[in-house]
Amino acid sequence: MKTGIIDIGSNSVRLALSADGKTLYKRIQTTRLGEGLALTGRITSMAIKRTSKVVADFKAQAECDGAERVFVFATASVRSALNGNDFVEYMKRFYGILVDVISGETEAEIGLLGALGNADGGIIDLGGASCEVTVRKNGETVYTKSVDAGAVRLLDVCGHDRDKLEKYISEKLSGYGSFDAGTYSMYGISGTATTLAAVKHKLTEYDPAIIHGTPLTVDEVGSMAEKFLSMTVDEIKQLGGVVIWRADVIAGASLFLYRLMQYMNISKITVSENDNLEGYLLYKDNK
Repeated sequence: MKTGIIDIGSNSVRLALSADGKTLYKRIQTTRLGEGLALTGRITSMAIKRTSKVVADFKAQAECDGAERVFVFATASVRSALNGNDFVEYMKRFYGILVDVISGETEAEIGLLGALGNADGGIIDLGGASCEVTVRKNGETVYTKSVDAGAVRLLDVCGHDRDKLEKYISEKLSGYGSFDAGTYSMYGISGTATTLAAVKHKLTEYDPAIIHGTPLTVDEVGSMAEKFLSMTVDEIKQLGGVVIWRADVIAGASLFLYRLMQYMNISKITVSENDNLEGYLLYKDNK
């Protein structure tokens, strides 16, 4: 049976088509649902409309390609916005689509499930409006935390101002407590990690087979963050590996990832193409 899974993120909407436990393809389109959310606490009407249209188009594409069922879930922007329910109601009223707004804890769970299955280890899922860190040992979750800091929030609050970024990041990192993740095999999922892997490989065209399994040391992440912070957005757009619609958020997001790795004593992450899209399907099928 073919299944479509749609992830409504704060920066992008993503679609995966899966059959018999295998992902057949993934699609992504940036809609910036979380644009301005950190400043106003609300999703704009324009962001609701443009995001809803993409979700509906993705659902239609999945069904055209044989999906017998389509799951749609939303993450940090919708769950944290004062008017998050407006988006859910808009999707239901105008497109007949039901949206599952998942908690930060569930977001962390499905990210871990997608990247690692039942294996031990941990994930960092740095999205547009939140960042989840989850660690499993001996089959049990020993640490999980979702903090409301992500690539779009960083851009909205700090722009490309280094001092503002450092101050904001330092404040947000305290939300992770004192957990030391240094002894665990840690994986990076979502756009920031995959973009850094693409830059490391100097890709001119995104290739999931090359991205998957790419190691990124804390020093490599730090060096790339410094490089991005020294460049203009237009200059970043010219770099191999950086998708144009991530060029304005990658500097702050990279710095956040670097500081988080330092904070939690993580010397290296491995980039995984398997993430919460695969994880959500497993989560639903195991319920």
